[in-house]
Formats: sequence, structure tokens, C-alpha cells
Amino acid sequence: MPADLAYDRWDSFSRITVSRSETVPPAMFGASPRLPHSTIEQRALNIDGGAGTALYRFDGILANLGFLRYDVTNLAYAIPDLKTGAVIGVGGGRDVLSQRLFGLSDVTGVEINPIIIDVLERHFSGYTAIATLDGVKFEVDEARSWFARTPRSFDVIQMSLIDTWAATGAGAFTLTENGLYTVEAWQRFLNRLNPGGLFTVSRWYAPGEVNETGRLVSLAVATLLASGAAEPRRHLFLAAAGKVATLIVTKSPLSPAARRALEDAANVNEFTVLLSPDTSAPSVVLEKIISATDRRMLDRATTGFYLDLTPPTDARPFFFNQLRFATLFDADVFSHFTHTGVFAGNLIATLTLAMLVLISVALVAATIIVPLQPTVREAGWQLAVGGTVYFVLIGSGFMMVEIALLQRMSVFLGHPVYALSVVLFSLILWAGFGSLASERMRLAGTGKLLAWSVASAAYLFALPFWLPPLLVDLDGAGLLVRAGLCVLVLAPAGFLMGFGFPTGMRLVSAISAGPTPWSWGINGAAGVLAASVAVATSIVFSIDTTLRVGAACYLLVAAPAILMSTGARSSHTALRSPHPSEPTNV
Repeated sequence: MPADLAYDRWDSFSRITVSRSETVPPAMFGASPRLPHSTIEQRALNIDGGAGTALYRFDGILANLGFLRYDVTNLAYAIPDLKTGAVIGVGGGRDVLSQRLFGLSDVTGVEINPIIIDVLERHFSGYTAIATLDGVKFEVDEARSWFARTPRSFDVIQMSLIDTWAATGAGAFTLTENGLYTVEAWQRFLNRLNPGGLFTVSRWYAPGEVNETGRLVSLAVATLLASGAAEPRRHLFLAAAGKVATLIVTKSPLSPAARRALEDAANVNEFTVLLSPDTSAPSVVLEKIISATDRRMLDRATTGFYLDLTPPTDARPFFFNQLRFATLFDADVFSHFTHTGVFAGNLIATLTLAMLVLISVALVAATIIVPLQPTVREAGWQLAVGGTVYFVLIGSGFMMVEIALLQRMSVFLGHPVYALSVVLFSLILWAGFGSLASERMRLAGTGKLLAWSVASAAYLFALPFWLPPLLVDLDGAGLLVRAGLCVLVLAPAGFLMGFGFPTGMRLVSAISAGPTPWSWGINGAAGVLAASVAVATSIVFSIDTTLRVGAACYLLVAAPAILMSTGARSSHTALRSPHPSEPTNV
């Protein structure tokens, strides 16, 4: 363990480190200029080496944490009579302590990573007394699922800077944080508020720029519209300090008294008010977004910008990926590096994905395509064309379906580790059963090949219509039930797709065994390249689009399959026909 670390531990969620204790000014997210100078003993709690929060030395006396009153993340507590609260993402416990500091008597912290709770309750319980505070309890669970299951309602739900950089860096593969920033997730949180309750979310803010803040506001407006709000702007208040902005979303329209309390607190702390129900936003873009009274107006307000400000949904849950791919082709694309905010990080992540695609193309060509070309040169045109197209389609189709279902189930299950385990296990298991069944249920003849192709495509095409509502309805089920549902949903898809490869190999072998290595290679090459393309497709369009592309591959595969089947019958007939010089029985 490095000398500057007091604690270092890994689990399937992330790496958690805790530094040695230091006496320094308290770590703040969005500090007021009016913050009095003071020092406190604290440790740095880091997640995956990039996302950090503070672990304050706390002896149980809340008055010693008075500096938290000067953080913009706690602006919502200026509204009086808040009694019950919940915190999404406990971290070092600062939000839980804030709720108790501001007088909330009942506080629940929901944290997905058990190591963090273990740090607070056991390893550093002598350093911070947070776990011993009256009215404080922790739940180790994924927030969406927990809020869907709990019968409780709250006066305030707080979510401050929940991300670990993995969401942007890994793009579409890591959706733990992204799943908390969708319309469906926020509807779930608003439904767990009391009639006068509020949801407060803090995110990074770039002064003078509309980027992550714009998407945050867009998400709030879309959620309020979906929940039946007539004028979303009446439910919103936004203020900033330094590089952090806090958005307050109220279940009911913000009362004049609550609005005055927020404005007074912002003025006292010299926070910049960016949105308020009765004043125009200083940004033209933000004003258009909060003025939307239906989804069509919101869509118009969020288009035409160099960043993607559209509200994320479970079908496209990429809150942190704001760079529009079309921007990459702008002549002045690199000029946006002068803008503060998310652009530079998003551009690097997008270029990384593009580089992965190019590297994959080069390696596939060098290790598969070129070495295996001689095996297909002697094949007839039916086998060369039909076989190549067939295995490209099933290789690409399988991977597009797999990635799409991984992404969709990652949001549903709450963590990519669960999705990888359940989805990959299910697809491989049921595809294996399909391959085994193909020995007894051979797809011989045009009719059977066409029926299999249409059945596979029909099931996959239907998934985006009936699966999302089912997942939302079962969001609050236990992990075992959710995992079981995934297995059942994936069973028909895996079973039908499992017929593809062995059937193709039989069709090829019936004509000639020579191109067999080419068939294996081209199938693998298509799968490798499709993996990156699937990620990009989901980010640019949606997960449902990726799934539909995979379904289209299985629909189109009927054509090369029938072509090869015809070629196989011709070869078989030619082999059985007697040579003209041979005697025949009359």
C-alpha cells in the first residue's frame, strides 16, 4: 500500500482508497465566497483514483460542521420544515451529515458499493461518528431499485456529483451512474417525494457555458412534463458557485415563500442564481429549455447546439456523453477546446472509440482477412458471396443484439457487473442450446431457413416495444427476480440465434469444406468490429436502434442462406448424376 494511503480495497464496483488524515481547510464542492476560514481534520476518499470526496473527522457534534452551510450543494435546505431525507451515493458521508446539520431528523443514505458503508461503519468508525447519529441509517443497494421498492416518501432527496469518471471514459459500457440520470429514474425519485418535497441534484458547471448544466435542466423539464406538470419552470430553481451548480426540482410548483427563502440564501452566500420561476434565465438556451410546455417544444429547444442537450432516457441513457458525433466533422471542431466544461473530455472519449474501431479494422484485416483469403479463392461464387455475407450478418447481428441487451439490462440490474454476468451467461447458455437443437431440427430447405430468419428477427424487433415498460414495472423487484427475468427474456433470442452458426457451417460444408476456416474467421471478424459499432450506434441513436440493427441482420440472413442452400442442392445433384459414359439402369 502506498505510504500516503491508510486504506485500499477493491470490489466488483470500484477501487476505494482513503488517504492519511490531514489538518486542512474543509473540502467543499461549491463553496460560498462568504465561507469563514477554518481548518478541519479530514481524509480524501477516492473512487477509481479519479472521483474524490472528503471523509471529515466527526465527533458527533453537528455544530462543528458549520462550514457545510456555505456549500451550494446544500442550498435546498434553506426551505423550512424539511424533516425526512434520503441521499443517493453516500461517499464520505458529507450529504448525510448536511441533512442532519440542517435539522432533518430521519436520514437514509443509499449506496451501491458496500466497501464505502464498511468504511463509515467499521474501518473508520473511530474517525467519523456518522453511523452513530440518531436518525441515520444506510442501505446498500442500487438507488433506482431501492426507491422503487421502498414504501416510504421523503421531503428531500439529494444527489450530489454522482459519477466516477468511468461513465464518460467507458462510454456505453459503464452505465451505473448514467442510469441515475434518465427521465425514468427521475420520475421514480419524484414519485418518492411528499407533496411538498424536492429533489436536489448538483453537477459540474462551466461559468458562461451551457453544457452539462443544460442537459441537467433539459432532463428535469422532460421529467416534469412526463409527470404531468403544466409549467415546468414553476418547479425549478438553479444556482451556482464556482464550478458546481445545484438544481432544485420540486414535486409541486415552488411556493412564493420557498422561492424567497432560496433567493435570500443565494444572496447571502453570493451564489449565482441561474434559474428561478419568475425571472428570465441569463442564458438564451436555458430560457428556451425551461419555457417548454410540451415535449415537442423541448425537442426544438435542445437541437442545433454543438453539444447534445436532449434529455437522456433508459433507451439512450448516456447523460455524460454530450458530444454530437456530427460535430467531429465540423471544420472548427478543435476550437471548442477553448470552451470550459465537458467538450474536451467527450471529444477525447469519442476519438478513443473511433481509434478502437480503426485499430480493430487493421488487426482484423492483418490477422484474419488476409491470411484466410486463399481458403475461399477456389470456391464458387455462390459459396464465396453467400458464405461471406451470411457469416458477416450473423456475426454482426449477434454482437449488436448482445451489446444492446447488455446496455439495457445494465440500467435495469443497476451495475454492469450484474449485466455482464447475467446477459452473457444467458445468451451463451441459450445459444448453446440452440446450437445443440440445430442437430436434431436441421434447417434444410428454403422454407425452414426463411421461417428461422423471420422468427429470429420478429422476436428481436418486438423487444423494444414490450420490454422497456416491463423493466420499469419491475424496477423495484429484488436482484434475483430481475436477473431471472433477464434470463427468461434472453432465452428465445439466444436459442434462435444459436441456430445461425452451425447451420451456416453445414451449408458451407455441403458445397465445399475448403472455405471452412474463412467462415470461422469472417464470423469472428464481424463480431469484433460490430462491438465498437454497436456502442457508437447506441450513443448516437439509441439502444433500441442497436437492437433493431441486430434484428435486421437476422432478417437479411435468409437471402445468403437460401443462396447457399440452393448451391448445396446443386452440388449434391451433380455428385449423384451419372457420368454420360457410365451405364444406366433403364
